[in-house]
This record gives sequence, C-alpha cells and structure tokens, in this order.
Amino acid sequence: MGSYPITAYSASNALGNTTTEVVAALDSGRSGLRPIPAEFGIAGTCGIVPGPLPALPSALGDYDSRLTRIAQLALDDLSRPLEAARKRWGADRIGLLLGTSTGGIYESERAYRHHLAHGTLPAGYSLERQHSLHAGLHVVRMLADLRGPSYVVSTACSSSARVCAGAMRLLDAAVCDAVLVGGVDSLCQLTLKGFAGLEVLSPAPCRPFSSLREGINIGEGAAYLLIERLGDGPARLLGVGESGDAYHMTSPHPEGLGALLAMQRAISAGGLDPSEIDHINVHGTGTKQNDEVEGKAIRELLGPEVAVLATKGYCGHLLGAAGATELAFTVAAIEGGFLPASVGADPVDASIGVAVNVARRDFTTRYALSNSFAFGGSNVSVLLGGPA
Repeated sequence: MGSYPITAYSASNALGNTTTEVVAALDSGRSGLRPIPAEFGIAGTCGIVPGPLPALPSALGDYDSRLTRIAQLALDDLSRPLEAARKRWGADRIGLLLGTSTGGIYESERAYRHHLAHGTLPAGYSLERQHSLHAGLHVVRMLADLRGPSYVVSTACSSSARVCAGAMRLLDAAVCDAVLVGGVDSLCQLTLKGFAGLEVLSPAPCRPFSSLREGINIGEGAAYLLIERLGDGPARLLGVGESGDAYHMTSPHPEGLGALLAMQRAISAGGLDPSEIDHINVHGTGTKQNDEVEGKAIRELLGPEVAVLATKGYCGHLLGAAGATELAFTVAAIEGGFLPASVGADPVDASIGVAVNVARRDFTTRYALSNSFAFGGSNVSVLLGGPA
C-alpha cells in the first residue's frame, strides 16, 4: 500500500454545520449533545445536527431527505478542493466511496406513520430515491460532479472507516487518482429505540472510558476526506487494518481479538512499529463491555502510556458516519497540533488501564490510529500520519 495525502476534509454534526464550527468545538472541549427531540418518541440524549437543513437543488428534489440534506451540508466546505481535484485529475478519475448504516430510513418511518393515519403513502415518497443506501451516494456524486467508481459500504458502525481501505485499493491499482471517502447517517426511531431495547442507551450525555459511564448516545452527521495520489494536506492515509471476528451479533470478542488484529494490520500496512503510535482515537462507545475490551487490546498492543482520545462525548455515536467523523477529528488534531479533551471521561475508569486524555493539550502527532468497531465483529483501524 502507498502513502496518500488527505488534501481536505469536512464535517457537520451536533457540534455545528460547518467544519470550522466543528473543529472549534473540538478544540474548546464543548459538547454538542442535547435532549432527543419529541418526534422520536423516546427520552434521553442525542447528537442532532442544528437546523434548519437547506433543501437540495431542484434537480435533485426527488432525493430530498434528512440524510441527503446532511450529506449536502458537509459537502459544502469541500467545493473548492473538489474543483481543484477535478481540474487536476478529471472527474472520471475521482472515485466516491460512502459509508452509511441506516440510509434514509427516517423518511420511511415518516411515510409509515402517514400511512397509518391516512391509508396512503405521502405524496412524493420513494423507497428507491429516499430510503435506499445508494440514494445518498447518487446525491453526493451529482453535487460533487464525480464520475469515477462509486459505491456504498454498510457494515454498521465501521462503514465510513472501511471505505478508506477501498480508497487505498483504487489508488494502489491506479484505477483512480483521487477518492472522496465519507459517511452519513441521520437520527431515526430504528436506531434510537433499537439501542434502548439493547439497554445500552445512556439517558444522560455519554461518558466513554469513565468509571461513571452508562452507555451510548446516538448522533447524526456527515464527514468526508479527499484522498489524492499526490498533493499537500494536513495528514496522510498510511494504512488500514480490517478484521472480522464474528464472535457475536452485538458484542465484541471478550479478549479484544478483532480490535487487536485490526490495529496490528493497520500499523503493519504503514510499515511502522506499535511504539511509533502517538495517539489513538478509540471507538469508545461508553458501554461497560466495549470500553473494557478495546482498552485491553490497546494495552496489549500499544502499552498503557499511549494517549487515548474518546470523542463520542462531543456528538454521540454517528453509526455509519462515525468512522469518517472521527477520522476528521484525528486530522484536525494533527493539523492543529493538539489533543482534544475526552469529554465526559473524567473520572477515568482506572481498571481499563489506559492513558485517557481528559484535558486539551498542545501535542505534535506523527502517527495516529482511529478505531471503528461494528456489530457482527466488523472491525477497522485506520493509520494516519502528519504531512510529509
């Protein structure tokens, strides 16, 4: 595998609509978590994108949904970098790989409630153009004017980290000269009530790696990274490690086998030694079992002193958009020369035995990992480095 510059990145989530707002909140340690809106029929805390969300252009009106509006929102900050990439490589040489978990199911939930009340589906509703996983892909492809290979990955919470592996393969094989990777998910009843049914939904703001943690908060948002064959940027994509332990549908391998393998493979793909990793953005959901298992894998591979960042206390768990969002956080930390606070982690659970960063500090990162682990044991770890 090669080393490829990340020439631009963007994010929209509970911290703000623009990348500037998101990074400023990360730098200041400000959480964007707030109460779940009443329309979802469940009490608790979530990470919702501040509204109102701008509608799609009229030409894409048939694809209008909460998901595609969020996807468009995060794409706005990349208009100039994408224009430069199209001029440099040609639109047909730029790929697009997106991750999502639930797609546009929010629109189908609304359509179902309308059908219960009125006996018909709402005017304009389309399963193909609003619910389907590829609807968001089509919208981003059209908005970004990209004509290279494109596809969607849906492996639950590792979806938008896994697309980085696909991007490296396309670049290594010279199929593409640049790839836009990212992820998008929106809040919906399926995930909010589903995680409540699993009894892992925290009613209060989540506290990953804290001794007081009660579970996760669900969030929504979108994030993108533009990866090019050549160029200058704030970070580099150095390697991706993937594993599939398939231990249990909703629980991680108790010894952290899948997490360990993914991290080992990412580091090996980048030609590094584990001792060279400066910090790691953990999956860190805030559930008792997940944090313990991930901590065990980190201790075994990287030791107890590596700086650990748990960032879901900022915007919640974005599911299919979590991987790309936390990669954007990692790039922002590398670019800004700091380690953000792990919001909610203090007091840290000492029994986990890792060095969780609880307060913002200036820090120079040479190499960092970002972990994304999913239901079914679908695990991904992405290795990033500073600029060349």
